[in-house]
Amino acid sequence: MTLRVFLVAILALFGAPAFAAPSKVRPTLPVTPPAPMAFYVVKGGADACGRGCDTWIAVEGQIDGAAAPRFRKFLQAVGNRDLPIYLASPGGNLDQALAMGTMLRERRATARVGRTLVSECGFEAQDSAACLKLKQSGRTLKGDLFTRGTNCNSACPYLLLGATNREVSPDALLAVHSAKVVVHFRGGEPPAEVRAAANQRGRERADKMLSAYITKMGGDIGLFDLARSIKFESQHVLTREEIVRFGIDRREVAETPWKFENSVRSMVSKAAAVRDEGGKSWRLSQWRIICSSNEQFEMNFQRPALTASATFPTVALSGVGPSTQFFNSPVKIQGFEIWALRMTRDSMLGLAGVPQFEFMESVQAADGKRVARAGRFSTEGLASALVTLAATCPPPKNMALRQTFGAQESAAK
Repeated sequence: MTLRVFLVAILALFGAPAFAAPSKVRPTLPVTPPAPMAFYVVKGGADACGRGCDTWIAVEGQIDGAAAPRFRKFLQAVGNRDLPIYLASPGGNLDQALAMGTMLRERRATARVGRTLVSECGFEAQDSAACLKLKQSGRTLKGDLFTRGTNCNSACPYLLLGATNREVSPDALLAVHSAKVVVHFRGGEPPAEVRAAANQRGRERADKMLSAYITKMGGDIGLFDLARSIKFESQHVLTREEIVRFGIDRREVAETPWKFENSVRSMVSKAAAVRDEGGKSWRLSQWRIICSSNEQFEMNFQRPALTASATFPTVALSGVGPSTQFFNSPVKIQGFEIWALRMTRDSMLGLAGVPQFEFMESVQAADGKRVARAGRFSTEGLASALVTLAATCPPPKNMALRQTFGAQESAAK
């Protein structure tokens, strides 16, 4: 009697978030099936998704085996609204990711990497059952966007590649690895050689499909070669140079808007990735604003530490009145330099009132001459972020004393 074998090959690309710390051995817990990928429209504050943009589409979660048909139905309901799309996903089904990427190209969509925090979820976790139900309700939800540490891994970068306009923030993470071919047989367990042949056919199909898709979407085939060289169980986090070289985001300067963060200490932050002179490497710079009172602020600037040959370095902020030089003694921590500048409330408002600011960095060369490098960066989001930050800052100490004495005097009367 001949054994009839039916084969179903599933191409999977998914993994843990990049930079995830190794966990200790723990007892095996019941496996909860991942929730299906969610798509929903979000309305945020003014300029939440860029100048003049307050509404976007969130696409998040693992790319399941039925994601593409649901995504098409969702886009049909959205209609012709020209909304940017923000992706946050550990990856998943490769076939579905490529189909969804093709839909983005049909819409000539703008896609970015960022996670959405839904306001209506309140204190519920963003991935809780209650919050997921809201995201699947079809309603326009209220929320905010964040890029820092957001992952678009495995199959997700190919979904992103389908968009006509692609933007990856310097503080977001993209990671790739080879596809895993999952083969299911029906009708009995086949001989080992049949299983091996099925796996090989699935691998060849995956390679052919993915390389053709990358070329069609205008990406560099080097992305395919790199991903294919990384074991499925591992991940390679793309560098900024690779993101540009592979055609995912070709911008010469990638920067985030200024964003309020309420973590251990309230702050306003911004990050930028700039190509170094010569175009062979990229450097990440970060600015953070904190307050000692609602009248006194401090701006910190962080960059990779310069080589020992770079003497008498300086950094200065200009473009808002006279140039203001940061303190000449940066703190050096783990290969980075952190510079500090004290600013008043008025100077902060002045900075927020212009569309761009100029940042000057200089060092003294071997011949004694100073070599300067200037860059212009956006103040997008700074005005609203400062308003939120100021609300968390204490009043000046002398102001607090006057208020205390005034209260005591009123009580005495």
